[in-house]
Amino acid sequence: MSEADCKNCSVAIFFAISAAALFALSAPFSKMFLEEAAPMMTAGLLYLGAGIGMVFIWGGRKVIHRESKETALTKKDRPYVIGMILLDIAAPISLMFGLTMTTAANASLLNNFEIVATSVIALVVFKEVISKRLWLAILLVTIASILLTVDDFSNVSFSFGSLFVLAACVFWGLENNCTRMISDKDPLEIVLIKGLFSGFGALVIAHIAGESLPTLTLCLMILLLGFVSYGMSIYYYVSAQRTLGAAKTSTFYAIAPFLGVGFSFILFHEMPSAVFIAALIIMIIGAFLATEYE
Repeated sequence: MSEADCKNCSVAIFFAISAAALFALSAPFSKMFLEEAAPMMTAGLLYLGAGIGMVFIWGGRKVIHRESKETALTKKDRPYVIGMILLDIAAPISLMFGLTMTTAANASLLNNFEIVATSVIALVVFKEVISKRLWLAILLVTIASILLTVDDFSNVSFSFGSLFVLAACVFWGLENNCTRMISDKDPLEIVLIKGLFSGFGALVIAHIAGESLPTLTLCLMILLLGFVSYGMSIYYYVSAQRTLGAAKTSTFYAIAPFLGVGFSFILFHEMPSAVFIAALIIMIIGAFLATEYE
């Protein structure tokens, strides 16, 4: 690998880790906002905040007359853009419903299942290579996810909250691979489209379902969280994908759930159960194996 390639990989890994750190803020703070805001409205505002934030960044670029060297999206990209938008409507809505029925720490840790979804879809649909080491990581993350999803092992009753979070991970796994196909295009344009169209779509669904907007102050707080934890996170994630690919970017991104767990314990003083601790240990091993694969 040349020096330039090493530098590009280092920058891409930094972007992937930054994306994870910012997204880690989402679950615990969203859980807090959901005490007063409706789930679908919250999902819509989060993505709308990401889009609005990117509009300001785009405007700033124009004001200082800084021309983008990035490639713009074309008609050929439309199928992936449409898929990306629809999946980015479904995923946060599923996550918000999940957060109303499970703890923020549990939801944060379950977000690691996105590794499984992204990697398997990358293999099956886009023919990305997955090593034996990553397969082992996928197995461990899946086992830990099962532990977190089952409420009562004596009669195998499932937590609907956890199932909603897992559904969100599958939607984001599909979305990650759609985004991978256009990751060579302008990340700012991609996030702007994601945020505005997915956010607006979720808000329309929320309105049809009879949900109402929260107070203006809470709206602004959710929009700000969306810009930071979704907008900037997605921007860095897309930037990393163009060098690392969908499967490998998702493995570096895997630290997000553990950071989310830490934030959740701090915000809500949640006491982890024995099952949660067991799942956490398995997840850590799985994430380590995933981030080390070549």
